[in-house]
Amino acid sequence: MTQSQQNIIDSTVAFVRETLQGAEGGHDWWHIYRVWNLCKTIAEKEPCDRFVVEIGALLHDIADAKFHDGNEELGPQVACEFLMNLGVKSHIIDHVRNIILHVSFRKRNNNSFKSIELDIIQDADRLDAMGAIGISRTFNFGGYKNREIYNPEIPAKVGMTKEHYKNSTAPTINHFYEKLLLLKDLMNTQTGKSIAKRRHQFMITYLDQFYEEWQGRS
Repeated sequence: MTQSQQNIIDSTVAFVRETLQGAEGGHDWWHIYRVWNLCKTIAEKEPCDRFVVEIGALLHDIADAKFHDGNEELGPQVACEFLMNLGVKSHIIDHVRNIILHVSFRKRNNNSFKSIELDIIQDADRLDAMGAIGISRTFNFGGYKNREIYNPEIPAKVGMTKEHYKNSTAPTINHFYEKLLLLKDLMNTQTGKSIAKRRHQFMITYLDQFYEEWQGRS
């Protein structure tokens, strides 16, 4: 990576940290930091443009639609304007824009854009929704939305449409079945698949213990 590219990455880190001050705890700077580091780990074993991977990872949640009235264009717009001001080449900006537009779980059935850089960032973002961190983030968001932890009278709904998923107010435990436990089979890279297996098993173990405690048996 050139010194110029490293300077852009450093500027992007500073911009994202400032922009996401006070964000919900599962979608704050530290989420970005973890995804960024996971991307670097995965990218070591994939033929990719490391610069695109890093700035794409850093900017992938710069204006998450769920916190901006469902506006899915705001994130790409903010990222593009920022990168343009840094003098980043237009084809790279366009690539990052497409990554932000297609990275989310809600877009899992949209194949209108593909790249290895998107695959890496998508895997890293999904991995951060799994395992111990994923469990923590899920309950943090449930608390943020004032949702029930669990209600056995409200079953999980697997295979929801994008709109139903976006507007769901179901208990937090349901989210494991509606998203988290589906992620293992959605990984793109071999490194992502390997990490996902371990994190998936941790979530299964957690749920087994949760139900034991819920019934007062453990």
